[in-house]
This record gives sequence, structure tokens and C-alpha cells, in this order.
Amino acid sequence: MRSYSIFTILLLCLAILLVDILSFRWLQDITQLFASSLLKKAVNVLFWSFSAGLVIAIIVLKITLDDINPKRKHWLVSSLYGLTISSFIPKILFVIVISILFFGNVVFSEKESLLIIPLVGLFSGFLPFFVIIYSIFKAVYHFKIYTHKIHFDHLPKAFDGLRMVQISDIHIGGFNNRYKVLQKAIRLINNLHPDFIFFTGDLVNNYAWELRGWNQTFTKLIAKKGKFAVLGNHDYGDYSKWDSDSDKQENLHKIMEFYKDVGFKLLLNQSEMLEYNTEKIAIIGVENWGKPPFKQYGNLQTALKKANNIPFKILLSHDPSHWAEEVIDKTNIAITLSGHTHGMQLGFNYKDMTWSPIKYKYKHWAGLYKHNNQYLNVNRGLGWVGFPGRLGMRPEITFIQIKCNNAASN
Repeated sequence: MRSYSIFTILLLCLAILLVDILSFRWLQDITQLFASSLLKKAVNVLFWSFSAGLVIAIIVLKITLDDINPKRKHWLVSSLYGLTISSFIPKILFVIVISILFFGNVVFSEKESLLIIPLVGLFSGFLPFFVIIYSIFKAVYHFKIYTHKIHFDHLPKAFDGLRMVQISDIHIGGFNNRYKVLQKAIRLINNLHPDFIFFTGDLVNNYAWELRGWNQTFTKLIAKKGKFAVLGNHDYGDYSKWDSDSDKQENLHKIMEFYKDVGFKLLLNQSEMLEYNTEKIAIIGVENWGKPPFKQYGNLQTALKKANNIPFKILLSHDPSHWAEEVIDKTNIAITLSGHTHGMQLGFNYKDMTWSPIKYKYKHWAGLYKHNNQYLNVNRGLGWVGFPGRLGMRPEITFIQIKCNNAASN
């Protein structure tokens, strides 16, 4: 909530109250069905108590946000965010549906309208409420493995069949030290028997202290040939106020040290050459590169210096917009692995059909993309940020196997 002005917060509260007034108007038609006047009063009191409590909580949290302990701040903001969404969206749908039925050309007898319209309106509100509750308490950690097999002409034969796992956007503070939840994902990853594990940024929400106690969990990730990572926009601490630049740098240093402690090679505008049977590939990692308002720490040309003579390259770059801006048609990088979008934690996936509102901001937002002979995979993320749930956009573990075209034809 720090990024929103008090004026914006007040507008949000006004919108909540307006929707509540309309909801309450239609709610009276439903409570008319109650025989007990005491029950009617109880529903009305509960309705306005929740509404007033929510608005007051939002305003108080905004005013006191800077004084709240950072360890509690994320939990409070995300909890209130989830509560607001789970209340606001169902009420909007409730008002829209019941208004269409009442003012539209839907023909009911007077007796039918007294019963059908309130019940349909009530159902239209409760259904999205329960869906949102499911997305918060169940779907948010319902991990899914997405599998891709990609063939290349120029992949060295020594690396034919290479097994890679990509994970991204864990935002570990959101797990609130629930180690067993993340261990489920780790078991799924290890069961894929990867040669490499690639992590493409946003390990934390803002702070290095979020990582306390997680060393033992992350060291359980097993890769035969290596584990590599890059930083995401949240890892730099840019979304928090710091007493000094040195405090901010110390925070970043501790995050970097964590990668070292758990066996990940952190690539900071660097390349790593991997050789097997005299053949080589390059793993390239850039710091976060994003379009404004996201800062650009990444320098692809610096990262490529030692890898220019390596024909097959894999790039780790947190923000997928980097692919279109600096990778395709400008380099010979074979595969770029990104994250960042989370698929907006909201969308629709069915077989080959995918949709999310995030597509209107990012051209490449989830899944595998191809441009000529260059590929981009955008991971939907393992964790969450902002809204503490996922609706139709399950947390992702990407499994990619790369093959030689020559080997495939044999």
C-alpha cells in the first residue's frame, strides 16, 4: 500500500462503500424472505460491521504503514488485500446480476420475481466468493509441472537430452515459514531428475530476513550438473525505504550470500561455460532488465563477452520484455528463461488455450514462445505477491528437455 497515495486509498474506500450501499439495497429483497425479524437485523448489523471494519482497517493501515514492523507489514497488507478482493468482487457481481434481472427485459411474474431474482443474485455473489476463497487457501500452492521438449540443429551432441528445470518468483516471505508447503514443490522438482535447475528471480519480496530458516529447505534441491540463478526486481529492495544506501546494499549482499550457501551460482551480468566431451554451451545471466517503472540493472553485452564464441546459449533474464527488446534478431541466444508476470495469478488455461488480463501489458506472459529459431519460456512463478491467491493460474515448475535434431532423426 506504500505505492498508493492517501487520495487513491480514499477513492478505493469510497468505491467499497458505494458498492456496499447498492448491495445492501438488493440484500433487503432477500432478507424479506426471512420470517424472523431478529435474523434480518443480525444480517444487517453483520453486513455493515464488516463493511465499516474493512474501510477503517484500510485507512488505518495506510496511515500507520511506515511504522509497522516489516516482518508484520507484508502479512497485514496481503491479508487485507485478500479480504478486500474476496468481499469487493462478489458484491460487484451480485449488484450487476440482480440489477440486470430487475431492470432488464427478463420477464417474471410478481411472485417469481420475489423469489427468483433474490436467489439468482445471491448465487451470483456467493459463487465468486467461494472461488476466491479456494484460490487463496487451496490453489495458491497447487503446484503444476509444465513440460516442453525443444529440438535444435546447433545443440552440441554431448548435451543431447539435457534436462532442465526452471522455477521463478518464489517471493519466500509469502510462505510465512511454512517449510512443508515448499517441500512439496522440491519433491516434484527432484523427481524430474534435472541436470540443471535455473531460478529466474524474485526470491524475496524485499528483505533478506525473509530467508531466515530456509537454507535447509533450498539445499534439498538436487541437480546433476549445476544450479544457477539471477536476481529479479524485488530482490534489490527497491520497494522499501532504507535508513541508508549501505543498509540497502547489505540487504542485497545477504540475499546473494544465501544463493551461495544453498549451492546456487548467482549470475550477475555473467556467463558460465559448461564443457562435456570437449563440447561447450553457455549459461548467461543478467541482472533485472525491465521497462519503466522497473529499473534496468542488466547488461546483456557485458554478460555475453566471454560467451560470444559459444554457439549454443541459454539466457536467464527475469523480465520477459527483455527478449523482444535485446535478444531476438540481435543475438544467437537459443533459449531465454524468464518469469516476473506470475500470469497475473489470474487467468484461464485449457489445453492450448490460455488467457489472462496480463496479456494486455506483456506480449509474452506465460508459457513457451518461438521466434525463428529462438525460444522464450515465461514461468508463472511458484509464489505470489499482492493478492495471496491464484485463480486459474497455478504455480509453475517448468521442465524443459533439449534435443539435437540429428539425434531425433536417428
